[in-house]
Amino acid sequence: MDSPDTTHASPQPSPSRRGSGVAASSGGVLPWVAALRAGNGDQRGGQLARLARAVAGTVAVTCLAAILVPVPARADLRMCNQTASKVGIALGYRDPQGWVTEGWWDVAPKVCETLVKGALAARFYYVYAVDYTRGGEWSGRSLMCTKDREFTIRGVEDCLARGLDRNGFYEVDTGEQKSWTIQLTDPNQPVTPTP
Repeated sequence: MDSPDTTHASPQPSPSRRGSGVAASSGGVLPWVAALRAGNGDQRGGQLARLARAVAGTVAVTCLAAILVPVPARADLRMCNQTASKVGIALGYRDPQGWVTEGWWDVAPKVCETLVKGALAARFYYVYAVDYTRGGEWSGRSLMCTKDREFTIRGVEDCLARGLDRNGFYEVDTGEQKSWTIQLTDPNQPVTPTP
């Protein structure tokens, strides 16, 4: 059974093409196609047949190449907010220069947001999340620096002395995968990271 979004149409000769220099023979078939079907042995028919085979071969190879060319898989760190609340996300990780914390990503209920684009460079990421709607937080034992507004902070030491806030982040072990999705759930359900 056809879906309502499917439209079927039979090819019809276009009235606007009739005067365009492309002549249609009986049944709307172009003369060189008719020559191929008829198997004309004359020189013109043979040339047209070779041309048609060459064009068909090129089209087939192009289509096959388009199908077989691998498309790189998208590799990101994503957070999916499975709660009924709007949440704020802060992220901590270690890069070649040391510890970094970033925030805030505002993630609507039942929505996923990309936190890190591209292949993951670290095995461990650290998350601190705040429930804007009902109050509460998702936190852990790894203390890192944050701010009330958008931030990128280098280093996790002396947060308060530097005029920053200090919050506990929970650890996410990506198992050295290149892509990972964290499912943020209500506090009575466990937070389940998935590759």
